[in-house]
Amino acid sequence: MNISKEELKKKVSEEIDNNKDKLINFSKDIAENAETGYRELKTSTKVKEIFKSLNLGYTDGHAITGVKSEPIKGRSDGPTIAVIGELDGLIVKDHPLADLKTSAVHACGHNCQLGSMVGVGLGLINSGASQYLNGNVVLFAVPAEETIENEFRINLIDEGKLGFMSGKQELIRIGSFDNIDSAMLSHATTNPEDKDLSVGGTSLGHVVKYVEFHGRASHAAGAPYAGVNALKAANIAMMAMDLQRESFKDEDKIRVHGILTEGGTATNSIPSIVKLEWRIRGRTIDIVNEVNEKIDRSLKAGAMAMGANVRIRSIAGNLPMLQNKDINDIYAKNAYQVVGEGNVKVHPDDQSGGSTDMGDLSQIMPIIHPRSGGAIGVGHGNDYYIDDYYKSVINPAKSMAMTVIDLLWPEENRLKEIMNTHIPNYTKDQYINLQEKRMGNEFHEFMKS
Repeated sequence: MNISKEELKKKVSEEIDNNKDKLINFSKDIAENAETGYRELKTSTKVKEIFKSLNLGYTDGHAITGVKSEPIKGRSDGPTIAVIGELDGLIVKDHPLADLKTSAVHACGHNCQLGSMVGVGLGLINSGASQYLNGNVVLFAVPAEETIENEFRINLIDEGKLGFMSGKQELIRIGSFDNIDSAMLSHATTNPEDKDLSVGGTSLGHVVKYVEFHGRASHAAGAPYAGVNALKAANIAMMAMDLQRESFKDEDKIRVHGILTEGGTATNSIPSIVKLEWRIRGRTIDIVNEVNEKIDRSLKAGAMAMGANVRIRSIAGNLPMLQNKDINDIYAKNAYQVVGEGNVKVHPDDQSGGSTDMGDLSQIMPIIHPRSGGAIGVGHGNDYYIDDYYKSVINPAKSMAMTVIDLLWPEENRLKEIMNTHIPNYTKDQYINLQEKRMGNEFHEFMKS
């Protein structure tokens, strides 16, 4: 049967619409069972169950919890596109939907990513669209995009269970993206400027800091002079880090922020172990590295002032995201068909204040990271909700599926053309080498025995 590209897009979109309740209910079910990175066991199981319902094979255990479908094969060999959904939630203790034991909650909309990812696959499979395409599509549910619970993840690294902290970083390292040529992911947003669908923009790079101040415990009232107060060392360090801000250039988009995760064990004992988890973000990795030196000096200064010791762990964070303009343009035209041109925002290549490991993937292959409406509140906040699941799940599923058809349409072979002109910043091996050089583990002793 002959069919035009536009007719095929319509057929796929109709299949997605016909199954909108299944896709939305799946996304809601994920939201009701939120888990944090590398712990997403229930979420992975739900992904595997819905893959089975589509008669779609898979492999699991990618970076501990990742689930990768078998290719939805086209009529002939060609490039392979990954449609990605992220498995993990956040920790927001005062969110009304937070898990009572873990405080995990989907306060960033990753549950909708998984729904739109499945929607693309369902639309292609149920419509039989793949038989008309030159190339393959893989659905990839990936772990640990949110860079949280640093101590837990560092322990996984020290135990040899991980090499890098974020999910896509680790998936690149272990070869799970080796047979993939391009990737896309849609993220729900609360920003009214993004309208119903948006494309473009980029993100910041960062480095993760895990810091332990080691002091000496003693009776806080009876013999405070016999102790070394690790909490005060951390306080001095935090003040020193904050005082660095006047040396940051506005155009470098620097963000330095973090939390104190352990501040002592009892009020009547001088704190001997204090822990910080910190983040340094910036426009480029060189800028991040420059600021990192200032932060390390501040951390050492706090320990030196109090005569404490300090261990400073630097963990390679995300690289800035570089979206492929050609694929963005294709997506935008399809988004116009789905929601109308007036309801689509096209962003310039400016950088937001956030970071994502889609940035790491963008450094080695052409990717896009569009956004969808439907969320309200503040991202990562206690008032973040998906208010309109159709906008957050169904609209991006249609737009991505239509974009896949454009990229793999045999008369045009757009993705092959894009791959021929796209020059990645790094090969896989170069990327791994860069990130390994950004890992650090220093112990500085200022405490007298």
